[in-house]
Amino acid sequence: MRSKPMILVTLLLASFLINLDTTLVNVALPAMVRELHATTTQLQWVVDSYNLVFAALLLTFGSLSDRFGRKRMLLAGLAVVGIASLAGGFTTSPAQLIAARAVMGLGAAMTFPATLSLISNIFTERKERALTIGLWGATAGVAIAMGPIVGGALLQHFSWTSIFIAMAPVAAVAAVLAAATVPASKDPAAAAPDVPGLVLSSATMALLVFTIIEAPAYGWTAARSLAGFAAAAVLLAAFIAGEGRAAHPMLDVSLFGNLRFSAASGAVTVSFFTLFGFIFLSTQYFQFVRGYGPLSAGVRLLPVALSVGVGSVAGTQLAVRAGTKLIVTTGLVAMAAFYGWVAATTSATLSYYIIAVQMVVYGLGMGLTSAPATESIMGAVSRRMAGVGSAVNDSTRLIGGTLGVAVIGSVYASAYGSRLTATVPASVPGPVAGIAHQSVGAAYVAAGHLAAQGHPATGQALQHAATNAFLHGLTIGAIVAGAVAAAGALLAALFLPAQPAAADGEHETGIRADRAPAAR
Repeated sequence: MRSKPMILVTLLLASFLINLDTTLVNVALPAMVRELHATTTQLQWVVDSYNLVFAALLLTFGSLSDRFGRKRMLLAGLAVVGIASLAGGFTTSPAQLIAARAVMGLGAAMTFPATLSLISNIFTERKERALTIGLWGATAGVAIAMGPIVGGALLQHFSWTSIFIAMAPVAAVAAVLAAATVPASKDPAAAAPDVPGLVLSSATMALLVFTIIEAPAYGWTAARSLAGFAAAAVLLAAFIAGEGRAAHPMLDVSLFGNLRFSAASGAVTVSFFTLFGFIFLSTQYFQFVRGYGPLSAGVRLLPVALSVGVGSVAGTQLAVRAGTKLIVTTGLVAMAAFYGWVAATTSATLSYYIIAVQMVVYGLGMGLTSAPATESIMGAVSRRMAGVGSAVNDSTRLIGGTLGVAVIGSVYASAYGSRLTATVPASVPGPVAGIAHQSVGAAYVAAGHLAAQGHPATGQALQHAATNAFLHGLTIGAIVAGAVAAAGALLAALFLPAQPAAADGEHETGIRADRAPAAR
């Protein structure tokens, strides 16, 4: 059963499962408020506990998979994801659910780096590897964009618990396929684990991601936030210094001197910054401003999901022919153009056909950026350390996505609040206006209560003011995201190498990739 197509299907299924879970839970948050009486802070940690543990342990398990076996780590990770997902479906309190999501993040950190490192070790010739990484990137992008669709479909027919219970059999199928089809693979010259490196990398990532998550609530320049970023910088410096002295480091930090690795990592960070920012803004726009239900809103994101898939596969193939620099830069320019277009045209009545075309432009740009950049990263790393290379790539994705939600969310919230303050009708009672400032959804609910209490004109005026404030916040958020994408395009054009400097796959041993064993 160990045919390459079956191996690829198995690894793509595992990757799809992990990426789907990053956005699947979002559409169920309102139901958790109703049934678990979760607070806003608890809802935040239902989402963020997964991402925090996932990010913190990526480098650790990427390194351990190289040393102890990538297939073993993949199977163990899928088991943890499946069991924790099933447990999450039977939780009865927010605290229990947050704990289950954290364990799911642990399983994700074990699983996800192994998928890409196995692909790099099994599909070794550059054109073959470019195609498979393109499919891997397409699967990841499509899964993230389809999270709200799948979640909405489940919520349409079942309770919120279904989004957790449904993941368990998928994880089981992926584990069975992996056991039957995926060959064993590890670093044949692996030394003992670099324990100080594992500890410092985990602490650095955990503190950085935690500070980014909390910064919007406390303020980016608050003492708490600045202290968190400073402490993360100190830990990072200690990690770099320790890895430079270690006899067998978990991560060869000199890799970041290779622009094919570091510039591509930057491009991946920027692309996922814009992707998670896009999902954050668009889901609110569709559900609040346009009034679509969770499933209907998710379905309207299909143009992004499909075009990310097309762009990812096409992008890696084009990068082999035309060069990574040109394709990645083109993708980032397309994303910047999308956000500029959104900022110029956004309204409550904009035709969905125009929105769909805009999303196709964005999705193609996303695919042309992230998949070729990932192929560049993995091509710069020796196959024996593919787990660490994959973990670095995955870490940039998570950091970029977390930053995207935090930064764009902060910008949006500030713009929304200031515009609403300036335009809220004087007839709206102070306490009601305070509720409206929490979010556009809360403003719509407050407007409905005013109308039900015999003040329809005031309620309609509040809803109109909240809609305009939301659109203002969306416009400013789009401008910021577009500026980040444009800066990324400039940096890619300046620093990202067009093609590998040497024959691809010649790392350390001098063995050509197309003559190497299928798995090591």
